[in-house]
This record gives sequence, C-alpha cells and structure tokens, in this order.
Amino acid sequence: MSITPGFTVEEIRQHVHLYQLAPHGMKGRYLAEHGLTYDRLRRWRSAVFDGDLARGLVPREGSGVSTSQNRRTALEKERASERAAHAAEVERLDARVRELEAANEALGKAIGLLHTMSEQEPATPRKRTPRSGS
Repeated sequence: MSITPGFTVEEIRQHVHLYQLAPHGMKGRYLAEHGLTYDRLRRWRSAVFDGDLARGLVPREGSGVSTSQNRRTALEKERASERAAHAAEVERLDARVRELEAANEALGKAIGLLHTMSEQEPATPRKRTPRSGS
C-alpha cells in the first residue's frame, strides 16, 4: 500500500532522501524536475521519518510526535554512511573479481601450454628398463 497512488514505498523513500540531500537552493528545482509538490513531499517526509510508510500512515499535525531536524539529519547521515560502506564493499568485490579473472586467464594460458607440450611429445611411450635390485 502506498500513500500516493503511482509511487511505491521505495520510490517515496528515495525521493525523500534525495530531496533531503539536495543543497540549499536546489530543493525547489528537485521538486520541479520530478513533478512533485512541496506539500506532497512534506507528507511523505512525515511518513518516512515519523510515521509508518509501509502501511501508508502519516502522523497528524500536532499529535505530539516530534519531528526534529536533528533526528532527520542523523537518519540521513546514517543512510549516507550505509551507502559509503556499500560502495566500498562493491569496490572491494570488483577488485576481487578482476583478480580472479586475471588468475583464470593465467591458468588458461598454462593449460594451453601443457596441451602444446603434450602434443610435441613422442607418440610411442618409452620402455622402462627394470632396475637391478641388489
């Protein structure tokens, strides 16, 4: 269930977070570019930070629920640190993939050399001479 038809819960959450991260003076432009009104975004913001977005519940005005800017800022910082940690993990995994691909390529070349060398060996097996036992 969504508090606005046509938008999923994740889309709403993403719009609220991107709006919060927009620099001062660019928030109006963000709203215009995405066809949103300030009232709609304010309602979404209340649902994201103070309500129950998944169930489409928005707290009432003056209901005693505090919507402090510090709490919102803390949530944004937490989300930013999660994104940074995720980006670092992706970079680490990309580096590991490149390392494994290089190892795979080297192994493929080594196998190719072994095949080439085995083709160059004589076709008849050498006879073994028994060792004299003492």
